[in-house]
Amino acid sequence: MRYLTDRKRAVGLGSAKTGVHHFWAMKVQSVALLILIPLFVFTFGGILGSSFEEVTAYYARPFPAIVAALTLVVGFKHFADGCQVLIEDYVHGTAQKVTIILVTCLSYGAMATGLFAIARLAL
Repeated sequence: MRYLTDRKRAVGLGSAKTGVHHFWAMKVQSVALLILIPLFVFTFGGILGSSFEEVTAYYARPFPAIVAALTLVVGFKHFADGCQVLIEDYVHGTAQKVTIILVTCLSYGAMATGLFAIARLAL
């Protein structure tokens, strides 16, 4: 019989050393979205219902295009990170890895599509 201390039994079973980084990334993204979402609503709300020509002229200006792009990037990154936490909590095994990959691909795909649409409007 091996005599192991509690510390020796716990070695290798602890933290993966990424929890604090993930926590702070989510907090920074939340604060960024706290600023970006009202900016996006006020910049997008003013042009809502306008003609295509007015919308393209509006998004040709840098401020609305940058606000919309930042909101998309930060929002979808926050979505991916939040979904990853949920998946890690409730899905296990190979399904966990596959689901995280699918959600990450979905998030980056939606982000790229939104950025492409903004670029088409702005240019």
